[in-house]
Amino acid sequence: MRPPSGGGYLDDYEPATGKIYAELPESTDSDLEMAVEAARGAFPAWSSAPAEFRAAALRRLARAIGERAEELARAETIDNGKPISVAENVDIPRAAANLQFFAAAATQFSSEAHITDSTTLNYTLHQPVGVVGCISPWNLPLYLFTWKIAPALAAGNCVIGKPSEVTPMTAWLFSQICLEAGLPPGVLNVLHGSGPVVGQSIVEHPEIRAISFTGGTATGGILARTAAPLFKRLSLELGGKNPSLVFDDCNMGQALEGVLRAAYSNQGQICLCGSRILVQRSIFERFRDDLVARIRTLRIGDPLDRDTDQGAVVSAPHFDKILSRIRIAVEEGGDILCGGRAVSPDSPRCAAGWFVEPTLIQGLEQGCTTNQEEIFGPVATIAPFDDEEDAIALANGTRYGLAASLWSRDVDRCHRVAQRLQAGLVWVNCWMVRDLRTPMGGMKDSGVGREGGMDAMRFFTEAKNICISTRQGDQND
Repeated sequence: MRPPSGGGYLDDYEPATGKIYAELPESTDSDLEMAVEAARGAFPAWSSAPAEFRAAALRRLARAIGERAEELARAETIDNGKPISVAENVDIPRAAANLQFFAAAATQFSSEAHITDSTTLNYTLHQPVGVVGCISPWNLPLYLFTWKIAPALAAGNCVIGKPSEVTPMTAWLFSQICLEAGLPPGVLNVLHGSGPVVGQSIVEHPEIRAISFTGGTATGGILARTAAPLFKRLSLELGGKNPSLVFDDCNMGQALEGVLRAAYSNQGQICLCGSRILVQRSIFERFRDDLVARIRTLRIGDPLDRDTDQGAVVSAPHFDKILSRIRIAVEEGGDILCGGRAVSPDSPRCAAGWFVEPTLIQGLEQGCTTNQEEIFGPVATIAPFDDEEDAIALANGTRYGLAASLWSRDVDRCHRVAQRLQAGLVWVNCWMVRDLRTPMGGMKDSGVGREGGMDAMRFFTEAKNICISTRQGDQND
């Protein structure tokens, strides 16, 4: 671990208290050059090592995360504001699972062979790209950091990783874990600092041949405009304005619980959250009223309290943005059914923290800003639809296409609707059930490319076809 070459540091705030509790290095172009040089130096040995060697290294990292799970969960909660029960049961276990999965993928990543005719054989090699950049967001810090770096390392690349400057703590602890677990120097290089400075430099650097980025659509557009002229591989998992479709033949209790989770998990700060709740008109009032009652039972509290359901939002600017978007919703004619305000939990240490009540709004037109633009907070809208065609039109009526959920007992309808929804992920009678083998990514303004499973392994490799003639001619031919 090195101090930043420029000597600069950025403040790191605890969302639950609104106070600075740490500092993180402000990396510069000089730090990036050192990281790239270290990665280039490590690449020949790492890329040519047997797959089992790389797999063993990733398994050691996964075990080390498990051994330090309590420390990592507490750090994630303090740094991000999420309830500690979420960090303990979702974020940290999933980070370890990412590494375990791609450790196995390293040894199972197969190639293709094609016999063209009796004298010609084609086979394809999937070779590591080289030095790659992985830029991860603040909402699921270690979870999504490992989601990116694990397949990159498993495929034989060396990585320049940049966690969000808003939530850097678990990536820093993970750097320690990598050193202690014996990951070879230069294989993973973690740079802390701001997105516009070091993040942009990573995208621009000519020796970094692929970029995997998760974040906002506007930032993704900037990255794409930078990377395209450099002919870099680019995977962008961006924003969403995801619908939850509830049909009148649903299992009401199951749908209520699923829609509640989809709207407010992690304070609504998950790109896959269902922030537009669309309910068939025949059950609309009943579903709406029951949902409001359930929302009001969510306990807002100190994220370190295991009884807390809703923690703090991640930063002061984000807190202000969410509240401003609620005001816009009212100006657009929205009726706030519950929530809508900043709140202070019943905890002296959290008096100055960034807490927003889980909010549900009705009465808004489909084309209004609130129903069209991502808020990324504990704010959802609810509206009725008449029939299947109406539901599909409303669900697809935004520029985003990341995820959707639908709730119905009619199997034929579930298949019909799922096929017509413009979303990269569709859940039927469930939400946020993830199989690491499946592709993850969005349509339209929700991104480019897919991550997860073998899609991720293919992204971080170059396909090379080799065509061999098996014809053995005469020596004089």
